[in-house]
Amino acid sequence: MSINPGTGLTLKCGSIVYDLASRTHIMGVLNVTPDSFSDGGKFFEPQRALDWAMQMVEEGADFIDIGGESTRPGSEPVPVEEEFRRTVPVVAELAKRLRVPISIDTYKSEVASAALDAGATIVNDISAGRFDPALLPIVARHKATIVLMHMKGTPKTMQENPSYGNVTEEVRDFLQNRAEVCRNEGIDQIIVDPGIGFGKQLYHNLALLRELHALVEVGYPVLVGPSRKSFIGMILDLPVEERLEGTAAAVAASILYGAHIVRVHDVRAMKRVAKVTDAIKRVAV
Repeated sequence: MSINPGTGLTLKCGSIVYDLASRTHIMGVLNVTPDSFSDGGKFFEPQRALDWAMQMVEEGADFIDIGGESTRPGSEPVPVEEEFRRTVPVVAELAKRLRVPISIDTYKSEVASAALDAGATIVNDISAGRFDPALLPIVARHKATIVLMHMKGTPKTMQENPSYGNVTEEVRDFLQNRAEVCRNEGIDQIIVDPGIGFGKQLYHNLALLRELHALVEVGYPVLVGPSRKSFIGMILDLPVEERLEGTAAAVAASILYGAHIVRVHDVRAMKRVAKVTDAIKRVAV
């Protein structure tokens, strides 16, 4: 990938080149965990994970994001060896089969290194490189893309009454700072993510979506992951399996306010939402 603030939105991952300004791009979620908040255990078996990844690509996913540790509120960390066992073989197999870039959702340097060696080209780090200082040099050495996400606290503690003075300003300043740290490490392949649902109350999530333009103005591609999140459940008073329409509304809003990539579970439906929302954005008035 070759992106610098102010120089455009061309994303290169291996032989794949995306113009992120041309349309909204879709990142499909593949949780190979027994306890994910949205689909815990559904794709824990490797063959089912592989089949689902292939299906998401057929449905329009531009990236596949593979995670082996649940980061739902209150979750406990998974040992490195177990996360490695869950994710790296799946990455290696999908790298042989898929025509789209693979992202590894991890903050652990050992897992990131093995996944990049196995064919991943993106590291999606919920800690923005803070939890494991060895991760950033590995990303730089592989000339990989990094996704920097904002999170207050850790997954275990993040929803214990999070508070902000001005949530948008604090998230923007944090991501800008972390991006500068990455660039000083030799990484210029950076995407930023406001971390919807990670250390935020309902109002914080809504404000971040409404004011997403403030993150866009920092100059890096913006990824938003509202899919099936608890703030949607709070608004609709619905369980996770009934949040499709709420997710669609959040995805549409994210796109209208500037998101370049949306991270979703329901690829087919959200691809359609993105196409319509992109069409609305393109109309000259």
